[in-house]
Amino acid sequence: MSKRILIVEDEFNIADLLKAYLERDGFEVQWVTTGEQALDELARLAVDLIVLDIGLPGMDGFEVCRRVRARTSVPILMLTAREDEIDRVAGLESGADDYVVKPFSPRELVARVKAILRRSGGGESGGATVLRHGAIELRRDARDVTLDGTEVELTNREFDLLAALLAHPNVVLSRDRLLELVWGGEYPGGTRTVDVHIAQLRRKLGDDNPIRTVHGVGYKVAS
Repeated sequence: MSKRILIVEDEFNIADLLKAYLERDGFEVQWVTTGEQALDELARLAVDLIVLDIGLPGMDGFEVCRRVRARTSVPILMLTAREDEIDRVAGLESGADDYVVKPFSPRELVARVKAILRRSGGGESGGATVLRHGAIELRRDARDVTLDGTEVELTNREFDLLAALLAHPNVVLSRDRLLELVWGGEYPGGTRTVDVHIAQLRRKLGDDNPIRTVHGVGYKVAS
């Protein structure tokens, strides 16, 4: 069954080009022009990934992302015409899994979509299906995390980051190594991206979370 992509973009030329490239690669594509329409579509349809422009009329992409995250962990790829780090960080903090800066190559965007969908489809091959640490239980096959038996809503990036840390207990993983494991190595946000997602993970796992900072090196899960 083909994957369904929801494009939320008010610029006709960009949306039409993306739609053509995604459909050529076998995706089913829905296209809306406002955040309000996107939320309506999500209530009506199951989608596998959202391509979301930040600069929408009315409700902007950041607010749409936050509202989507309140409902679901569907992967979100944000489009932005702004290269400032503060905008990239704001997108990640609002719950986006990845972002692309305009102007961009449609082929690159399709490759990003495929990579995100591969990551959201399952954990690392050959690894343990269930990872546990104290009150945390992570199930790779079901793509869920519980804390004291209560489900914790994580984005796909947050899930993969936590899985990488739990799979290497007491091992310090550098930011570059985490970029490689979770983002596939090359990522325009650099290591700051890792720090943003670690902060989000800690917030969602509470004050007793086991993630420790090793200054000047990276992060580890302490036993």
